[in-house]
Amino acid sequence: MREGEALPPPGACIVGAGSSGIAAAKAFLERGVPFDCFEASDRVGGNWVFGNRNQMSSAYASLHINTSRERMAYSDFPMPRSYPDFPHHTQIAAYFDAYVDHFGVRDHITFSTKVEHAQPQPGGGWRVTLATGESRDYAALVVANGHHWDPRWPEPSIPGEFSGRILHAHDYRDSGAVEDRDVVVLGMGNSAMDIAVESSYVARSTVLAARRGAYIVPKYLFGRPADQLLALSPRVPFAIRRAIADAVLRVAVGPVERYGLPRPDHRLGEAHPTISSDLLSRVSHGAVTVKPTITRFAGDRVEFADGSSTPAEVVVLATGYKISFPFLDPDVVDAPDNQVNLFHRVFPPDRDDLYFAGLLQPLGAVMPLAEVQSQWIADHLLGEYALPSTAEMQAEITRDRRRMAKRYVRSKRHTIQVDFDDYLLAVRRERRAGRRRASAAGRPAARASGVPA
Repeated sequence: MREGEALPPPGACIVGAGSSGIAAAKAFLERGVPFDCFEASDRVGGNWVFGNRNQMSSAYASLHINTSRERMAYSDFPMPRSYPDFPHHTQIAAYFDAYVDHFGVRDHITFSTKVEHAQPQPGGGWRVTLATGESRDYAALVVANGHHWDPRWPEPSIPGEFSGRILHAHDYRDSGAVEDRDVVVLGMGNSAMDIAVESSYVARSTVLAARRGAYIVPKYLFGRPADQLLALSPRVPFAIRRAIADAVLRVAVGPVERYGLPRPDHRLGEAHPTISSDLLSRVSHGAVTVKPTITRFAGDRVEFADGSSTPAEVVVLATGYKISFPFLDPDVVDAPDNQVNLFHRVFPPDRDDLYFAGLLQPLGAVMPLAEVQSQWIADHLLGEYALPSTAEMQAEITRDRRRMAKRYVRSKRHTIQVDFDDYLLAVRRERRAGRRRASAAGRPAARASGVPA
């Protein structure tokens, strides 16, 4: 395609119709970017569809969101006022259905059609092979396949043999898996807390094994959703924001070690927060026993780092997820140790026809960020935004990794971490800078693949 020509239909392929994929589809539709969107399931919503037919959902029957509905909703489609502050997963899935219907996106999604392989072409663009056996050519590829579906197991694996059932949190569906059993849950993240709390009401015993301490943030602070109360401007220095949040949490909750949990080995804001309004109560009532990390399986018992052990019939490993792209060859994009080389979590500096939407872990919800990313991608495809040079992008990626290494505890959980409002501000600034670059060039910044940038 010659420079300056419009993106030919179908110009872009969107992989996935979860909360990020539908945001991309909506942005492309309203901006006039031709696209196809393929979804392996028979409905939109991805991770928020309980029992999703694509087998990629990690939702369990009792799941509620841990960010408030105002902070989770797309900017131009608020959640119904009838929803509670922290809706159930069925309400979130219904919200995504309403979103695609309201904006006319549903008819542009091909359901029950998995992308098996996407191969970059020598002259630019992509050949996309579907599960049906059909292949189609596109000028650009947008990856929106999510990152909470490929379970990460303990590394190294826990030694010994266990006579009971071991399951990853990804495969936990409801309390029937733990009812009337001795249960050990490994982890201190949000899923671990939810599962331990639920188990404590129906299991014979529940032990929560902590690999490291964590700050426990209740969903409400002083009668308001915590994520709204603590949402200070990103223009306020992080140190001040952290000091305020720390003071609020100290007054409202107090040190977690007073409840019997291990003291965090890091400062507030140096690890992804754990949101739970129930865990501390269940621990303080003796319904959940807290232990240090699992060191060994011994038949029908689990041993812990303090030398103690407990009988167990079910072990739930809430040990996170791997970032993976099964339809892309590793030499195209890989994620060793969950590291992905992307400029502002969207643009690979070494490819000019590939984008990522929703591949971040915010202190907040992904959906509004994926919405902004999608508009940014559309800017680029339509020639309204020009990227900086490859060297400049790589330099920014290096700076970002150094910032993250300095701030966060070393963990594969924190490789794509962002602060919600800080990220929105950074993207707004970069979009303005890119518009100035495109304007200074005096023409649309054509991508090497021929897609207008």
